[in-house]
Amino acid sequence: MNKVLIQVNMKKTTYLIITFLTFITYTSVSQPSFIKDSLDKYINEGIKDWSIPGLAITIVHDGNIVTMKGYGVKDLETKEPVDANTLFIIASNSKLFTGTALAQLDYHKKLSLDDKIIKYFPDYKLYDANATNLVTIKDMLGHHLGTKTFQGDFTFWNSALSRNEVMKKMRYLKPSNGFRASYGYCNSCFLTAGEVIPKVTGKPWEVYVYDSLVMPLQMNNTQTLTYGMQQMQNIAYPYTNSFAGELTQIPFDKIDNMAPATSMVSCVNDLSHWLLMQLDSGRYNGKQILPWQVIQKTRDMITPISSRKKGSTHFNGYGLGVFMSDYQGKQIFNHTGGADGFVTNTCFVPELNLGISILTNNDNQNFFELLRLQILDAYLDVPYANRSKQRLSAYLKDNQDQQEEINNWKARIKNNKPKLPLSAYTGTYDNQLYGTLNIVQEGDVLIAKFNSHRNLTATLQYMDNNEWMITYNPIMYGIFSTKFTIDNNKVKSLEIKVSDFIEYDPYTFTKRDKPE
Repeated sequence: MNKVLIQVNMKKTTYLIITFLTFITYTSVSQPSFIKDSLDKYINEGIKDWSIPGLAITIVHDGNIVTMKGYGVKDLETKEPVDANTLFIIASNSKLFTGTALAQLDYHKKLSLDDKIIKYFPDYKLYDANATNLVTIKDMLGHHLGTKTFQGDFTFWNSALSRNEVMKKMRYLKPSNGFRASYGYCNSCFLTAGEVIPKVTGKPWEVYVYDSLVMPLQMNNTQTLTYGMQQMQNIAYPYTNSFAGELTQIPFDKIDNMAPATSMVSCVNDLSHWLLMQLDSGRYNGKQILPWQVIQKTRDMITPISSRKKGSTHFNGYGLGVFMSDYQGKQIFNHTGGADGFVTNTCFVPELNLGISILTNNDNQNFFELLRLQILDAYLDVPYANRSKQRLSAYLKDNQDQQEEINNWKARIKNNKPKLPLSAYTGTYDNQLYGTLNIVQEGDVLIAKFNSHRNLTATLQYMDNNEWMITYNPIMYGIFSTKFTIDNNKVKSLEIKVSDFIEYDPYTFTKRDKPE
């Protein structure tokens, strides 16, 4: 796995000018009253209600910056404030950069989006041989494999696997639907598409995207990899209150093995440049950064998701790294990004010449999306209703229900004994996709070590009725109840579930027989 930390040296005077500008909020008489008069209050109430340490936002409209600023803090311990240059992992908002880079290479005839993956990776395999022979770059960008949303992500996310090893393991992703027959959001697909870039350019994905998109757009704070994030300047720290019950700082994700899908680090100052370019047919500051045909190609719907009316939306689809739908009669392009401790979004509406980006550092909340919709409502003259307050009680109840369930499990841990001695549960367990985990005994608990990850463990504590409470470390993987399968007084397997934020379906690990 290539790990490149690209640093930009800026003259001190330029940095001071940019820093000064990012604290300015621009308003004009053409802006909706909610934006001019109520936005600050709405955000300040929202980050308090939804337990968000920090939030950064930019809104661009008619070629100008309407607002670009930070709220709250990037670190609960130091209380340092978020500003417009504070860096967040933008996760899947990286995907449109990958799709754009590939569309750019297609435009310059360096590749075709209809090229088959096996043209570049002759040994590449999927679960189905027919899909292996047919799958194209465009299929990968359009989530066309027939797999479920997030399928495989527990194996791949934050793992010690290289990009090449992730691609090799994709042959074990058994699809639930036919090839090209359905939409299933697939991070490893985007990785595979992105890995075509070095094959045709001689540059790693992170270098090509930086050279061809980040630098021309003067996104001077943006990094294409998370590597070394703690040493970067002006970073937001990741937090969650899922499973933990209260806001807890968690480790930075190490996801550069999935880079084309999710690894970029940016700020609202830089993302305003990206949005302005999207809204000006590929131009930024009067300079043509990308041909209009490249921008158009990223917005062509290659995967229909839904064409059934829901509220004021009639269709929803996916292009080359961007969702598209109609809302209140306008075409909306948007994407969200979720990394552990961060949820973010970008959105642009060409018919309104409007762009929005919101970055936050608590992964267990919907306010970042409700705020985006609230801003869209304001520009579309939708009668005001406080979306945040409408959804808050359900959010608080979900958190409360989760904690009550965890507390009930903890209350069941009271010196009960499992069916077999603890030593019977220890050993090596296999899963074809994931690999192996080892379970060892430590006192009166079991400890599971996940061997495809660097530092992922879990504690198994017996409750009753063959149920165990499994608590992961780091905590963002979750706390769940689980069971071992036992046959003839012999442990056969263990079902493992992690947070839905990582992957929805459980994994079954089969216990190896001890050597004779």
